[in-house]
Amino acid sequence: MASDVLNSLLREYEQKRLNAEQDLERRKQKIYNLFPRLLEIDNELNSLGIKATKSILFNPSLREEYINNLNDKIDKLKLEKRNILISNNYSENFFKPNYSCKLCNDTGYILDENFRTIMCSCLKQKIFNISFNKSNMYNLEKENFEKFNEFIFSDEVDLSKYKFNISPRKNILNIKNKCIEFVNNFDNPNYKNLLFTGETGLR
Repeated sequence: MASDVLNSLLREYEQKRLNAEQDLERRKQKIYNLFPRLLEIDNELNSLGIKATKSILFNPSLREEYINNLNDKIDKLKLEKRNILISNNYSENFFKPNYSCKLCNDTGYILDENFRTIMCSCLKQKIFNISFNKSNMYNLEKENFEKFNEFIFSDEVDLSKYKFNISPRKNILNIKNKCIEFVNNFDNPNYKNLLFTGETGLR
């Protein structure tokens, strides 16, 4: 089941990434129509690397010179592109896909400081949310200790009816305190678990 959930989420991520990239292509075509010079710049940037590689292959001794010239041309073209965008009230990041997660670019995974592939926090959160909902704990904003209302329970002590020599309110407060104690010691391996028993539908 866990692998099915992960595979489903990764397919969702793949679709989100595809949508972001398709959106970028649509935006590119619109802005190229408005500012043809941007298309020229991008074409020049794409061709520079190929030209430099060919030049280096034929003249290996001039490799460093070619690389310096290449970097200089790239920097000038990128600056011109940036100036066109900003002067026309567009973001300088206009040509980047609008991924939902800027950390993993909607892949679900990132590289850690040791260059190992690990799960991104956004994917971890989605898995957590799914597990959280399946555990019927998704309504904690309304159902929690702070919202607990002890006054719906009776103060009447009736041993024959409740099988306790304390009132239902006193009993439920004892249960609440035990639950809070359990939560506060949840990470303690020496602490006992809780077991709730009773007929179906009882609260």
